[in-house]
Amino acid sequence: MRFTSFQPAMSREKLIEKGREVRSWRLHRRPNDTLIDLANAINSIVRGWMTYWGRFYREQMIPLLKRINNYLLRWARKKYRRLRGFKRLKAWWIRVTKFAPGLFAHWAWTHSFHPTGW
Repeated sequence: MRFTSFQPAMSREKLIEKGREVRSWRLHRRPNDTLIDLANAINSIVRGWMTYWGRFYREQMIPLLKRINNYLLRWARKKYRRLRGFKRLKAWWIRVTKFAPGLFAHWAWTHSFHPTGW
């Protein structure tokens, strides 16, 4: 067998490692922070990942970016008790991503609503 090509994408191991790093940020455990505080805390890191690993094959990073969105949804549910319901949370998410589409760096690639845990 001959090696004939190379795909410059994030490896599965790196994807898992970055997922663990996102989890270590514990975004959902910061109810006293504002959305802007969270954006300031993670934007430079996520922008660097997007620049480095997403230059050639950005689809490989989409699951990681959606995972960050899921942590932001969990943060919103903990900060605002009225968002515990699915419909209200979805309406809030659509409103935030519509009025501040550049708040988080990764929203340039995906700001889709994929809640987990229901």
